[in-house]
Amino acid sequence: MTQPPSPLGSVDKALLTLDALARAGAGGLALADLAAQVGANKSTLHRTLAALRHRGYADQRPDGAYTLGPAVLSLGAAYLAEDNLPALLRPALESLRDEVDELVHLGTLAGQEVVYLDKVEPQRPLRVWSAVGRRIPVATTALGRALLAATPDGAPSPGHDGESDATPDVTLRAALAAARERGYATETEENEPGIACVAVALLRAGRPVAAVSITAPVERMTGAARDARVAALRELLPRVLPTGLTVPTPWAGGVVGGGGGRAGGRPAR
Repeated sequence: MTQPPSPLGSVDKALLTLDALARAGAGGLALADLAAQVGANKSTLHRTLAALRHRGYADQRPDGAYTLGPAVLSLGAAYLAEDNLPALLRPALESLRDEVDELVHLGTLAGQEVVYLDKVEPQRPLRVWSAVGRRIPVATTALGRALLAATPDGAPSPGHDGESDATPDVTLRAALAAARERGYATETEENEPGIACVAVALLRAGRPVAAVSITAPVERMTGAARDARVAALRELLPRVLPTGLTVPTPWAGGVVGGGGGRAGGRPAR
């Protein structure tokens, strides 16, 4: 199907230029090659690039090739900012909930804690205490473990070795190693009797920005039922994530990578 023409051609050419520069990567593109990809004459494109360079959205290397500029980073950061993630990811969370009919949580790191950003309830009742905005220790939850396992250094922050009353450091490190190998993290009855969780990190440019978990009774987190919930996280979720977000791939002795073509009360999951 032919796409209708842009309502403002000059803006469209600037956006196509940014797309082409993004595809080119650090090597950039010469003006002639860029003009051929965008479908613009060189003199017009040169003026477009001058405007993009003026605002920091494009740059030019000493050899003359054009690359993306640093200003594009601020757009990505704002798009995936913590206060925007719940609205951005709600459709994905609902798709995951509909697939498994279980409680789904979205969380992110806040220092040495995980904070709930959103939750989507299943149709069937589940007696689990959780609340959006609650902050809980990172070490004993599937969400926290998924985030730590996807962090490039893969270790708890200095001054907080991951040790807690429930999970000593050795147990945490074993849980993180298992999460890297499998591509997802788990927690079974460590926080609440009869309840288990599985979680994956959400990566942007190889670094975790949030995590998504499925929480269910233990009997629905064993055997084929558990495999189905893990498959939903590993296979369905990546297909419904916004552009720029991926999940970790299983890891064995290397760096965690992005999936999809590239990674006082009862605690939350």
